[in-house]
Amino acid sequence: MPLFVIVRHGQSQWNSENRFTGSTNTPLTDLGRHEAREAGVLLKSNQPPNFGIGFTSVLQRAIETMAIILAEIGQADLPVDRSEALNERMYGDLQGMNKHEAETRFGADQVFRWRRGYTDQPPNGESLADTYARVIPYFRKAILPHLQAGQSVLVVAHGNSLRALLMELEHISPEDIEKVELATGIPRQYDFDPATDNFRLLPV
Repeated sequence: MPLFVIVRHGQSQWNSENRFTGSTNTPLTDLGRHEAREAGVLLKSNQPPNFGIGFTSVLQRAIETMAIILAEIGQADLPVDRSEALNERMYGDLQGMNKHEAETRFGADQVFRWRRGYTDQPPNGESLADTYARVIPYFRKAILPHLQAGQSVLVVAHGNSLRALLMELEHISPEDIEKVELATGIPRQYDFDPATDNFRLLPV
């Protein structure tokens, strides 16, 4: 069966500073590059992949993570499509703000709702529902056909764009997705059955 792998990018500079990054372009830290290499090592050791295509957002931290992983698994020449549809959610007025500062200013409960709630929009920003509305149509139109054709696919993106994708892959409800968080640089792997369009989560 085709293999479908999603990876949240390695730690970025603003991740390390506990800032809301969103659609801002920030580079990987040394730790983030190490996490990307370790993701590649893990992919090689568990089930050596042979990807047919890759997908990333247009943001630097995802692009760099993808390049490091592909170099590690010996597929540096893999064709990779980039799309804004896979970008991290836009955090609006919170972007660049330290999360503790935001809690002091707006209250911890409100900041938690902005970060985890499905329909809660930060000021001038996107909710997870908004993110879902751009990620899933792109997934169905651009990514899924490669899996249906029997190609294995690697996607490197962001915490919230991938949480939106998880709702589709694992049939997670808006209520339950609030409890889900993806760590940086940890591959999440699925078998895909082209006969049924079903995804089966594989052990790490």
